[in-house]
Amino acid sequence: MLRTAELQIDVRRTLLAYYVATALFVALDAGFSINVRVAFLEGLPAWRAAYYGFLLICLAMVLWRPTLSAVVGTVESTLTLSALIINMALRAMPATQGMVGEGFVTLPEVINFMMSGSMAYLAWARGMRQLFGTDKRWHL
Repeated sequence: MLRTAELQIDVRRTLLAYYVATALFVALDAGFSINVRVAFLEGLPAWRAAYYGFLLICLAMVLWRPTLSAVVGTVESTLTLSALIINMALRAMPATQGMVGEGFVTLPEVINFMMSGSMAYLAWARGMRQLFGTDKRWHL
């Protein structure tokens, strides 16, 4: 069983790897039209590019100042979780489906929700624990 310090190191490595993987997600999206990382912005290419840019800035900040990783991860994960939840809610309501995409939720959106949502929750929980102290609600 991992101790708390070992778990924090593993979580930080996982989050850093996830931010580094943004370059792979950009390449898949631009080169092969496989949009998994930001499927919730499928119909909005300018917003999708801006979001990828934001994620790359997050990566740069975490690499430049590792001490800011909790703040960066918490802010980014809050935005990601909010966008994922709003997109899924809008896609599930027939009256708003045309605003956020055609038809019901797609498989790439479900994969994106599960993958991005899991990593966003991990980053959010870690950030809350580091920023506001140890509280059982934030433990993973």
